[in-house]
Amino acid sequence: MRAPGLPTSASFRSRLHDEKTATLLGLALAVTFTVCFVTGLVSHLIQHPQPWFEWPAAPRNLYRVITATHVVTGFATVPLLAAKLWTVYPKLWARPLFTSWAHAVERISLIPLVGGSLFLVVGGIDDSMYIYINPFTFTPTHYVASWITVGALIIHVAAKRQVTLQTLRRRDTVAGPSSRGPGSPARAAGPPAPAVALADDHAERRNFLITVGAAAGVLGVNFLAANVDPLHDLALLPSRRSDVGTQKLPVQTQATAAGVTERITSPDYRLRVIGQVASPLELDVDDLLARVSHTATLPISCVQGWSVSATWRGVRVRDLLREAGVTDFDEVIVRSIQTTTKPQRMFGRARLNPSHALHPDTLLATELNGERLHMDHGYPVRLIAPNNPGIMQTKWVEELWVR
Repeated sequence: MRAPGLPTSASFRSRLHDEKTATLLGLALAVTFTVCFVTGLVSHLIQHPQPWFEWPAAPRNLYRVITATHVVTGFATVPLLAAKLWTVYPKLWARPLFTSWAHAVERISLIPLVGGSLFLVVGGIDDSMYIYINPFTFTPTHYVASWITVGALIIHVAAKRQVTLQTLRRRDTVAGPSSRGPGSPARAAGPPAPAVALADDHAERRNFLITVGAAAGVLGVNFLAANVDPLHDLALLPSRRSDVGTQKLPVQTQATAAGVTERITSPDYRLRVIGQVASPLELDVDDLLARVSHTATLPISCVQGWSVSATWRGVRVRDLLREAGVTDFDEVIVRSIQTTTKPQRMFGRARLNPSHALHPDTLLATELNGERLHMDHGYPVRLIAPNNPGIMQTKWVEELWVR
């Protein structure tokens, strides 16, 4: 019995394996990838600040919009990417492999482009859905992979620019071998097809793209709902509801898991304000409660795709700085007890630039939604600041280091 050979163009019967479908899906992916990359880059710079990048404290909900946009476009990419790969995969079997140097660059760029895209999508789903099967540390690998993928995307777009423009300008006719993808079924050369055939092509492509768009929309709406308070009931797919949890707020890390329970309940607990100060402070829980004076409604916006507003009450950071005699500073490092109990954790501390440290709504919170702060939410005090990622709203604070 003769062994089957490699697929040929005749192996792929669907008329959707054509340049027009691939081009339209490619344009949609270019938009989602670009938006997702830019918002992810901004989020990364906020969490890993550079001397030239100063993130403002206002508007207070800007980061909430950024992280929601990032997650929505990321999940909307999933059906778009699947449809694009299905549409163009017959081209993998086209021979010869390369017809020119430009064609060689285009095809080679597909390795980091497709590989990087799949890595980013799988990693994003893994992190957002709390699956954690990825053996890599999410933040640095996601960041590096995004640059590699976007670089490959730029090369690919440049190589396909002329074909894309020609495809968009060309009116649909019956496609001969030159206008369909290498894997598409060939049609006999000759006069244009009857209107019925053209209508069938249009309808098939339209229905396919509508289905893909609807799938992207369903995913996008679900993860948008996880970030917009009035829409939380529509968030059916995310692995957690952003308005459900202890004190109506999800818990990312419990006090027991962070190993802080003994320290935060000890009568020896003290909050220290040290560094570039005239009068260092050392305050126990009663001292902090005596200084509580301000209430603010601020969101917790998690990079894993959810956001929810809450009412916080506590001590203004700027009041503590003033009490310590701080007159000039570059930053305030807010350090958690878990930097000593779990030193391997990446975010046991947060940096406040002057814009955040002096904002009237930046608090060391002692209350959440009208109740004394629960241990899992940072008792005895946690940082809450406007326009900051949730991962930088440090819990179980024991030190403000002014520099």
